[in-house]
Amino acid sequence: MLKSIKPKKWVVAAYLAVPVALYVFTVFAPLVAALFYSFFEWKGGPVKTFSGFANYTQLFSDEVFWSSFWHNIFLVIVCIVGQIGLAFVVVLLINSKVTKLQGIHRTFGFFPSTISAVCIGFIWQMIYDSRRGLLNYFLEKIGREDLQKVWLNEPKLVMLLVSIPLVWQFIGYYMVILLSAVSSISTEVLESAEIDGATGIQRARYIVLPLIKNTLLVCITLCVAGNMKAFDNIYVMTSGGPGYSSMVMAMYGYKVSFEQSNLGYGSCISVGIFVLALAVIGGSQILMNYFMTDSYDRQEAKHLKQIEKERKLAAKARKANM
Repeated sequence: MLKSIKPKKWVVAAYLAVPVALYVFTVFAPLVAALFYSFFEWKGGPVKTFSGFANYTQLFSDEVFWSSFWHNIFLVIVCIVGQIGLAFVVVLLINSKVTKLQGIHRTFGFFPSTISAVCIGFIWQMIYDSRRGLLNYFLEKIGREDLQKVWLNEPKLVMLLVSIPLVWQFIGYYMVILLSAVSSISTEVLESAEIDGATGIQRARYIVLPLIKNTLLVCITLCVAGNMKAFDNIYVMTSGGPGYSSMVMAMYGYKVSFEQSNLGYGSCISVGIFVLALAVIGGSQILMNYFMTDSYDRQEAKHLKQIEKERKLAAKARKANM
């Protein structure tokens, strides 16, 4: 009998060392460097002055940074509803029996995700243009010139306007992920629910959503992480303006670091972005788990924890009596 060829441990370690080294070099090392430089007053060059927690004290009272943080939260909420919510609706429509040419719908739905974020920023900047933009042209053609605006100069609307391109770009991305999850659901389950009289909305709410819960959690995590570091298309469209009305955290860190040459405080902002992004991602996962679990499942999980706790106490008691 031929024996299976098992690689030596040092061979496995050598192969694994390459991706680990790349990860440490591209992710971990810059994060540690940012944390180090955040304790200095540094304008670039070899001269750095240790300032302790002065940058962090300034960060806590920086109104522009916290305004940018809430703009990122707005982006997260809009994009979770817009990107993932609309993607889920599109998936249900594509996956239905009445939809024809499903492959073409998937291809055209995913197409915007292949376009560079900078290009998308320019495309939507042209759409919103006050003189030659499609939006004002459409309003003119339907006789509503009174609604025409210099759209990207409206402080109350600008965050919503820069969110729309993000939603449009990534609907197809999440559509592909959710479509793979929905396709794995047995058709027998859905057909049984249909025979029992369940409507399309009921099947989506009580069958499809619980069965793709883990995939939705992944999608929400990706959506939150992506929008907490949004930069490209907003920089192209508004550069954070008018004023700071569309400023986001990553852009603020960029402007402080490279336009104001305050690399020490810019590094502090980067650390703040990292910590806040982790907190928002963790909070979104907790909320997702809560809302995707009904009261019966929560009671069942609580009951199982209680049984496990009693089992451990009984095991400790047996050991103590031995």
